[in-house]
Amino acid sequence: MKLNKVVIGIAADHGGFELKGKISALLKTAGYGVKDFGAFRLVPDDDYPDFVVPLSRAVAEGKVFRGLAICGSGVGACVAANKVKGIRSALITDPFSAHQGVEDDNMNVMCLGGRVTGYALAWELVKNFLNARYHGTGRFKRRLDKVLKLENEAE
Repeated sequence: MKLNKVVIGIAADHGGFELKGKISALLKTAGYGVKDFGAFRLVPDDDYPDFVVPLSRAVAEGKVFRGLAICGSGVGACVAANKVKGIRSALITDPFSAHQGVEDDNMNVMCLGGRVTGYALAWELVKNFLNARYHGTGRFKRRLDKVLKLENEAE
């Protein structure tokens, strides 16, 4: 996959607004396309689902390669993202989990805490997340199939 063909979706509420701007700029410099789902201006009382849900739907529909969802702690963004069918999201705070979540569990939305994760670490996490590929065989496929079955039972 050529980098200039890959579009990354990104969304943040007020708690992740500043980090979203920094990560978006770094993604563009690295050659990625960026689809910004908002917020587009800092509004102190906005709500993360208003931005994270459209991002998650775009990931689930294949309109963007992967998603980055940012709120103050990352927890709310993660909760909202995981309510969208087809999303496997996690709050990531360490480099190992950023790639392991993709490799083992096919994570497609990574959540970050804009108030708790520094810029340098956030960028390292994003690079690990985007460079990772799902194994898709053996125990990894078996486990994901069980998760997908649960998701389909909820309908």
